[in-house]
Amino acid sequence: MTAPLEVSGGSAEAQPEAVTQGLSKKAIQGRSLGQIAWMRLKRDRVAMVSGVLIVIMVIAALAALLLDRVFGVIHPNDFHQDLVDPDIQTPIGSLGGVSWAHPLGVEPVNGRDLLTRIFAGSWISLLIGFCATMLSVIIGAVMGVIAGYFRGWVDTLISRLMDIFLAFPLLLFAIALAGVIPDKAFGLTGDWPRILVLVFIIGFFNWPYIGRIVRAQTLSLREREFVDAARSLGARSPHVLFKELLPNLVAPILVYSTLLIPTNILFEAALSFLGVGIQPPTPTWGGMLSDATRIFQADPWFMIFPGLAIFLTVLVFNLFGDGLRDALDPRAR
Repeated sequence: MTAPLEVSGGSAEAQPEAVTQGLSKKAIQGRSLGQIAWMRLKRDRVAMVSGVLIVIMVIAALAALLLDRVFGVIHPNDFHQDLVDPDIQTPIGSLGGVSWAHPLGVEPVNGRDLLTRIFAGSWISLLIGFCATMLSVIIGAVMGVIAGYFRGWVDTLISRLMDIFLAFPLLLFAIALAGVIPDKAFGLTGDWPRILVLVFIIGFFNWPYIGRIVRAQTLSLREREFVDAARSLGARSPHVLFKELLPNLVAPILVYSTLLIPTNILFEAALSFLGVGIQPPTPTWGGMLSDATRIFQADPWFMIFPGLAIFLTVLVFNLFGDGLRDALDPRAR
C-alpha cells in the first residue's frame, strides 16, 4: 500500500506521518558509543573469553581472601609431614605427591598443599595490581589532562616531572623501602602495612606512563569544537577539564589500565621473588617461585604451577586489553 498523497499546487507530497507509519520504533532507534563498542567486543571471542576468565579470577581471589583471612576455612600453611619422605625430604609418590586430596601435589620438606597456597595467594597479587593501577590512573589522568590543556610552563613542569619519575630506579627504591617496613605500621598489623607500601610504590611511580598518553590525547581534544563551544558559553577551566575532556578520555584510560594491571602484578611477583615483598609464611605466587628455586631445587615440578598462575593472569589481561582497544577504537587496528 502506497502512502496517501496530498495534491498542493499541482504536485503530490507524502505526509511525514504516512512515510514513517510502516517503520517499527526499534528500527529507527539510535545506539550510543558504548553500545556500539559492546557490539564490537562481543564479536571478539578471544576478548570475551579473557573477560570471563578475569571475572572468575576476581571472584576466586575474593573467595580466597574471605576463606583465609575472615573465616579461616582454608589453611595454606598447614604442614603434612606424613606426605614427605623423612630421609630425602621429598613428597611421597610421583609428580610431587599428586593425589586426589592434593591435586597439584605438596611441597618438599614441610608438605604444604600447592593448590591451597596458590589459591590463597591469588588475592594478594590481584589486590596490589588493581589498587596500584587505580592510583596510577587517578594521578596520571589528572596530571596529563592538566598538562595537555594549559600547555606553556604548566606542561613543561609536568612533563619534566614525568621524565624524572621515568628515570627513577624504581626497582632499587622498592627493594630498599619494602625491605625495612615493620610488621606494625600506619595502625595496621601483619601483611597489611607491606601491602599498603607496595601499592603506594608501584602506583605512585608508574603514573607517568598513563600521564603521557592522556596528555597526548588532551592536546588533540582541546582544539575540538565542543571545547570551543564550552568556552564560548563561559565555562571555566575546571569544568572544561573534568566535564568535557576527561569523559572523552575514558576509552584510552580504560584500555591502558587493563594493560597496566598485569605489569603491576608482575612487579609485585618480582619483589616477592627477591624476598622484599610479602613475607613468609603468607603465600604469594612470587614467593612460591622463590622457594622453588632456592629450597626445592631437587624437583622443578614446584615451579610450574605458581609460574603458570602468573602467566595465565598476565595473558588474559593483555588479551582483554587488546580486544577492548579494538572495540573502542577500531581505526587503531
